[in-house]
Amino acid sequence: MISQELNETLTKTGPETAAGGVLRHYWQPAALSDELMTNRPVVPVKLLGEDLVLFRDTEGKLGLIGRACPHRGADLCYGRLEDNGLRCPFHGWHFNRDGQCVEQPAEPEGSRMHENIRNVSYPVIEKNGIIFAYMGPGEPPEFPNFDCFRAPDTHVFAFKGLWECNWLQAMEVGIDPAHASFLHRFLQDEDPEDSYGKQFRDKADKTDIPMTQLLREYPRPDVSVEETDYGLRLTALRHMENGQTHVRITNQIFPEAISIPMSREMIITQWHVPVDDETCYWYSMFTSFDKPVDKKVMREQRLKEHRLPDYAPLKNARNNYGYNPDEQANLTYTGMGLDINVHDQWAVESMGRVQDRTNEHLGKSDIGIIRYRRMLRAAIASLEAGKPEELPMHNGVKPSQVYGPISNDTIAPSDDWQNSFTQSDQERREQCAGWDATIA
Repeated sequence: MISQELNETLTKTGPETAAGGVLRHYWQPAALSDELMTNRPVVPVKLLGEDLVLFRDTEGKLGLIGRACPHRGADLCYGRLEDNGLRCPFHGWHFNRDGQCVEQPAEPEGSRMHENIRNVSYPVIEKNGIIFAYMGPGEPPEFPNFDCFRAPDTHVFAFKGLWECNWLQAMEVGIDPAHASFLHRFLQDEDPEDSYGKQFRDKADKTDIPMTQLLREYPRPDVSVEETDYGLRLTALRHMENGQTHVRITNQIFPEAISIPMSREMIITQWHVPVDDETCYWYSMFTSFDKPVDKKVMREQRLKEHRLPDYAPLKNARNNYGYNPDEQANLTYTGMGLDINVHDQWAVESMGRVQDRTNEHLGKSDIGIIRYRRMLRAAIASLEAGKPEELPMHNGVKPSQVYGPISNDTIAPSDDWQNSFTQSDQERREQCAGWDATIA
């Protein structure tokens, strides 16, 4: 358990907050590219507690500026998209991509007042279906060379979903390897449906045992954590009676992303981005190391579970997440359907919008959560000491030289699982060896 004061320090991300200061030193997902694929590419964005408007101008370039017009506070989401900027319909004030006011047509002829009017603006960049924003001081950091960014566009599908809880509890579910044996437990081993939870119903790699059975029968993984250039690597070992070990590698990408295996051919890189202190979006990049992804099919699958335009899940607290007691008795551990995303959503939302960590009791299997909070606290301390260069990925690490991170599920001999993982890691690297040339 931690104090309420520390809990607020770790969870609040608005302007001038401690954790918010850390997050602002990194690129943050702001919107999906799909959201701007309309006749009028202008969308509202609320990010780290700030109300913004994102637009693509007539040259195809992106701008992210404050949502309130600096004149009288009118909503620029209804602005006229013209002259490579947004014009406020209230009095015609015009702002370019950098937030600079370039025209005030109601002011006297020759007035130069507009030169001193500048809206909030942030740099933005588009990467494989997600538009990222940098909201921190100074020049933006370069992007790491993660596989989801290096992959050709044909091999990456991006989506997002709204969760009604704080960003930290949303992210922490992804660095908790023990929960899969319970929260995502399926009571039948056949594959009843091809859905988002398929990776927990496939047969485990190199064995005939279904993953469902493996997770049920081995619920006590040995979890270890090591620091990396990008954050943390978590290794969960489930030792089996047949002299083999199931090895699952997941990664925490500082400050609020995770990388998890979905199958032998695909990983998910997922950010948990604060909308405000009580709401967050998860943004996912599904990256295929094999063949191109079918984006149309994947999008249709996810839209069956979400509504537009806010990407809120159709299953939620207001309809009890689709809970069915008969299903809970016979098919799934939660009774909430086959989509594991709904399972995670229930777990993190049921804690309350901001978890009361003064009443939690972490165990040894929560080592990933414990280590991450220490890392976040250390990052906060570095900023408070005026040493942003000590932040992860800022501390002498060149982001463009950081690859991966590799996430994997594999079965290996118990006495040789480390070599098996290394070999599996190398095989994955060979699969994407030509990606840099492809996107150069």
